[in-house]
Amino acid sequence: MRRYIIAGGLAVVVLLGAAGVGGWLYLRGVDKKVDRISVAALSDSKKSSTPEGVAAGAMNILLLGSDSRDPDKTSGSRTDTIMVAHISADHKDVQLVSIPRDTWVYVPQSSDGEGGEYAKINSAYAWGGADLMVQTVEKFTGLQLDHVMMIDFAGFKEIIDAVGGIDIKVDKTFTSIHSPYRKFTKNKAGTTTHMDGATALDYARQRKQFPDGDFARIAHQHQIIKAVMDKATSTGTVTDLTKLTSFLSATASAITVDDTLSPLNLAWALRAIGSSDVTFLTNPTGSTPTIDGQSVVKSDTAKATELWESVGNDTVPTWALANPSYVR
Repeated sequence: MRRYIIAGGLAVVVLLGAAGVGGWLYLRGVDKKVDRISVAALSDSKKSSTPEGVAAGAMNILLLGSDSRDPDKTSGSRTDTIMVAHISADHKDVQLVSIPRDTWVYVPQSSDGEGGEYAKINSAYAWGGADLMVQTVEKFTGLQLDHVMMIDFAGFKEIIDAVGGIDIKVDKTFTSIHSPYRKFTKNKAGTTTHMDGATALDYARQRKQFPDGDFARIAHQHQIIKAVMDKATSTGTVTDLTKLTSFLSATASAITVDDTLSPLNLAWALRAIGSSDVTFLTNPTGSTPTIDGQSVVKSDTAKATELWESVGNDTVPTWALANPSYVR
C-alpha cells in the first residue's frame, strides 16, 4: 500500500519563512497553489487571527501524514503520522509532539458513524477524515486545535530532492522490508549517510526491524524533518532563485491545509525560527498491551496529562527539561 509520511508541513513553512522579503513573491505563488479543505471541527471561535491571518499568541496545528489527502477518499485510509505542532506565543520556538498511530483513545464517532468507541487513534481518519481527527485529538489532549496541515509521501520525497538530499546519522544496521530492499548501515561516530528523497522516506517508513517499532520510526521521522531544515538553510536554498523555485513548487504540491490557514502568513510569522528552535517530543507511553486482538499503545496518563497541559499553558520547554526521556 502506498504510504504517506512525515507530517513535516510545519518544517516546510519554517523553511519558507527563512526566504524573507526576497522570497515573498514566490511564497505568494505557493500560497495560491496549495490545496485547501474545509474542516468543520475547527469552529469559528478557533479562527481568531491578526489582520495578517496569523493567530496572535500561541497556536496548535494538527499535522497528518495520510495515505490520501483527498477529503472524499478517507474511507479505509489510516494516518501513519500524527503530530501536534505548538507554536509559542512569542512565535520564537516550536514543539512538535508525535502521537504514536496505535495510541488507544476514545474516538467520538465509531466506524459505523454512530456513537463513539475506543480504538487506535489513526482509526479516526479512516472513519471521519480530518474533522474526526481534530475531534479525537482535542479530546485526547484537552487542547484547542487552530489548524490542520497534511502532507503526502511523494510530495515530501520531492522536497528532499529539491534541497539536494539530506544527511542522516543511521543509528542501526537494518534492511528495508520494502522493494528495492535497501540496506542501511549504522554510521560510525562523526559520519552520516547521504540520502535522496526515495531513500530517506524508505528509511523513515521502517518499524518492524526495531524492538520499539513505531517509536523508532517516529525518531527517524524527526531526524528527517530536522535534516531537511538544516540542509535547506545551509545550502542557500532560500536565497538561490532556481533552488527556491524548485523547493516551493515541490512544497505546493505536497501539502494540504484547512481553508483558514495561509502558509505564506505562517511562514512570515516564523521567519526567524531555525531547526535549533524546534523541539521534538513523543506522547508519554505507559504500556503496549493487546486489546481485542490488536497491539496498541496506552498512554502514561499522568505524564501525558502533564505534557499536554504544558502545551496548553505554553510552558513546554520547562516540561521538556524536567522530562528529557520524552525529547527526541
